[in-house]
Amino acid sequence: METKNIMIVGVGGQGTLLTSRILGGIIQAAGYDVKLSEVHGMAQRGGSVVTFVRYGEKVYEPIVEEGQADVLIAFEKLEAMRYAHFLKKDGVLIVNDQRMDPMTVVTGAAEYPDHILETLKKSHRVVSVDAMGEAKKLGNARVFNTIIIGVAAKNMDFKEEQWLEVIEKTVPPKTVEINQKAFKAGFENDN
Repeated sequence: METKNIMIVGVGGQGTLLTSRILGGIIQAAGYDVKLSEVHGMAQRGGSVVTFVRYGEKVYEPIVEEGQADVLIAFEKLEAMRYAHFLKKDGVLIVNDQRMDPMTVVTGAAEYPDHILETLKKSHRVVSVDAMGEAKKLGNARVFNTIIIGVAAKNMDFKEEQWLEVIEKTVPPKTVEINQKAFKAGFENDN
């Protein structure tokens, strides 16, 4: 098996690290070698957080090079745009259709770009989901990242049951049921 490369990008506090733990768990359960690497900007202040997940028969390096990501999971639209150049030509970009203004926009030093999804769709295969809206329908906005995992799971090599098992082992016990519902909502999404 050729090494697969996944990137998770978001803003501090969005659950990118939990997402990488779930991905690492499912990959290990399937018997692959996996390497995770987390890069934090000013994560606690709403800055970029990037996680690389690489897996295959044997993985020697944890970093995904530009143009090599099979799947790029973005928890925020601007982060998707910022890191889209890491995606392979035939890769898929899973985007949470959410806007979180970075500090430069909040302070007026920069403007948030318009039409990000439309721009990305011109040169990439994009699957967008309003994960926050879906999470609120489930009654818990904090599980939006698990909805995104569900959407991304359709573009990966593992079965739904495997994902649900890993979620059960990874999230806090009192949140297992809502996280599994959130995963299913994403997995069954028509995007």
